[in-house]
Amino acid sequence: MKILVIGASRGIGLEVVKLALARGHEATALLRDPARLALDDERLRKLRGDALNGEDVAQAVAGQDAVCSCVGVGLTRQPVSLFSRGARNLLAALESAPRTRLVVVTGVGAGDSRGHGGFFYDKIFQPLLLKPMYEDKDREEALIKESNANWLIVRPGLLTNGPRTGKYRVITDPEASVAGRISRADVADFILSEIERPSLFRQTPALIY
Repeated sequence: MKILVIGASRGIGLEVVKLALARGHEATALLRDPARLALDDERLRKLRGDALNGEDVAQAVAGQDAVCSCVGVGLTRQPVSLFSRGARNLLAALESAPRTRLVVVTGVGAGDSRGHGGFFYDKIFQPLLLKPMYEDKDREEALIKESNANWLIVRPGLLTNGPRTGKYRVITDPEASVAGRISRADVADFILSEIERPSLFRQTPALIY
C-alpha cells in the first residue's frame, strides 16, 4: 500500500514510517525539512511541504491509499491551531478520494474521552500543561467527525519510548477509564494494523497497556 505520513520526523510518525517500510509498504513523508528524517529506503519518498499549506497537502495526498496525521507541538500556553488547520487541509484534499483511509492521532483527553484519564492527568497534567493543545485537538476531532472522509481517530495514553510489543488494550467505550501508558511503537503497530485490515474506522479508540 501507499501510505502518507504527516509528522514523520519523530515520535509516532517516525515509528509509523519505519514499521510501514518493514512491512513492505511504500511510505511518503511530508516534511518541512526532509533532512530531519534520518531514514533512507527505496520505498520511502520525502516531500518538502507544510501541513498548513493546502497545496502541499493536496500534492502529498494524491495517489495515496492511506494518510496518517501524527503532527505535534511542544508545550505552550499560547493558542494552538496546527491540528484544526491541518485537518481542514487534509479533509479538503480527501474530498476527491473518499476511499482513502485517514488516520489521525489525537490523545486521551480529546473529545468525549475528556475526564477519563485518571486524577493526575485530568486535574493536573492536562489543564496545566496541555490545555491550548487539547482545545485545538477537540476542534480537529469535531471537523473530522463531521466530514465524509473514511476516518479513524486514535487516542493514545501517556506516550513512552518503549518497544513494540503488539500487546495493548483498545478501548472504544467513551465512558471507560483510559488512564495508562503506551509506547509510540505500539501506537504505530495499531495504526498499521488498522490501515491493512480496517475494523474500527469512524470510531475513536483509546490505546493503553
